Amino acid sequence: MLSKLEQLGIAGARARFYLAAIELGEATVTQVAAHAGIGRTHAYGILDGLVSEGLLNQIERSSRTVVVAEDPHRLLENARQRVSHVQEILPELQARYSHSMSKPRIRYYAGRDGIISVMNDTLNCRTKALCGILSMVELLSVPGRIFMQEHIRRRVQAGIALRVIRSKREDVEIIWPTSADELRELRFSHADMSLTMTSYIYDDKVAYISSCKENFAMIIQSVEFAGLQRALFETMWDACG
Repeated sequence: MLSKLEQLGIAGARARFYLAAIELGEATVTQVAAHAGIGRTHAYGILDGLVSEGLLNQIERSSRTVVVAEDPHRLLENARQRVSHVQEILPELQARYSHSMSKPRIRYYAGRDGIISVMNDTLNCRTKALCGILSMVELLSVPGRIFMQEHIRRRVQAGIALRVIRSKREDVEIIWPTSADELRELRFSHADMSLTMTSYIYDDKVAYISSCKENFAMIIQSVEFAGLQRALFETMWDACG
């Protein structure tokens, strides 16, 4: 539960205090702090923050002030409000972001977590058209089969179609063929072509995912570079037809 709350931005002592208040029902600040293993002085600052977020409240009960937790559905309401606020400012932020894109941007990501971050970024494809050259041996190792299955599910849910080129020689098994249900069209490269890295082209971005040995990923964001790579992909796609 603590780890889940941390993902919602309620971490450490704040999470322990919040859970303690829920478990106790009605209790003084001192009692909640003791239950959470937090110093009384520190507890008041935490309480003020949780009250301002609408998660806790203070009421008078029998001539004493007690802490009472609000209905946990308030967490969901707070999340909805944050989404609404982001949606309000997103057009302006996107306009400023696009204006700053006069120069290419290159982002480097290390390790499995970095590879997952890049894979997740492909799901932000605005055109809903994703081109990929996949190294199946590498992807089934890192980030792994379970992640890839979930990635496919999320891609389909987002309505993003994938045209993908793979190496029949290096495919470890018959998996993820052409499928209308999964919005995927597959072609195989020539038998003598080795695909040791994975790449995706989407919008104005090109993503690269390295071998397990090098274990990194990167995104190059450039209209011209993405255009060049898309043209090369189309040439390769036609040759594989």
